[in-house]
Amino acid sequence: MSCSSSLIDIADPLILDTSVLINLHACKYGERILASIPNDVVVSEIVVGELEHETSRRNGEHRFLHDLVTGGIVTLATMTDAEYEIFHELASTSPSLDDGEAATIAIAAARHFLPVIDERRGRSRATALMNARTPGWSLDLFRHPTAIAVLGDQPALEALYLALRDGRMRIPAESADNVIALIGMERSRDCTCLPGYRDRFVGTHKKSMEVETTVIANLRTGTPIRKVGL
Repeated sequence: MSCSSSLIDIADPLILDTSVLINLHACKYGERILASIPNDVVVSEIVVGELEHETSRRNGEHRFLHDLVTGGIVTLATMTDAEYEIFHELASTSPSLDDGEAATIAIAAARHFLPVIDERRGRSRATALMNARTPGWSLDLFRHPTAIAVLGDQPALEALYLALRDGRMRIPAESADNVIALIGMERSRDCTCLPGYRDRFVGTHKKSMEVETTVIANLRTGTPIRKVGL
C-alpha cells in the first residue's frame, strides 16, 4: 500500500512549524529525513523559542533542533517588519494561531516558502493567505521518496510509527487507511492520534469484549453457544 508525498514536485524552501519538529524528533530518524529532503529547510526563530522551555530541553527536542541548525540541515529565519505585521494579524485575530504557527505562515507568505503545518486552523489560515496554495504535512516529509530511499523501507515505516505513537502526529483523514495499511493494524492501535481512532479501534475492541463475555457466560451456564458475528 502506497502513501505518496505532495512535496515530490515542490522545489521551494520548506518552513516547518513547531509540531513538525516534534514529530521528527519523536521518530528517531528526523535528522536523516530532513538531510535527505532536496528542499532548503527553514525554521523561524519564534519556533526555536517555543522549544526552549524546560520540557523540550528535558526530552531532547531543543537539542534536536540545535543540532539541525549547527549541522547546516536547517536555517533559522528572522521576521522582517512586514512579516511581523502578518504575524500579528494571524496571532491576534480570530481564529487566532499560536506564535509558532503565525510566524511560520507569515514568513512563508512573504517569501513564497511552503509552510509545513499539521494543525487544522493553521492550515486553513495559511491556505487563505497564500492564494489557496496548500501547505505540506509532516506526513509528506516521512513519505518523501528520497527519505524512504535513504532510510530504507522498514526504518521509514518505523519512523512513521514512532511519529504517530510518540509525537502524536496529525495526518489528513484521507490518508488514514493507507497509513494504517503501511504500519499494520496492531501498531495502529497504539496511535491514538489517527483520524477516527475511536470508531476504528475502540468500538471494535468493545464489541470483541462483549462477544467474549457472552461466550464465557454461556460456557458457565451450559447454554448452547451460538455463532456471534463481529
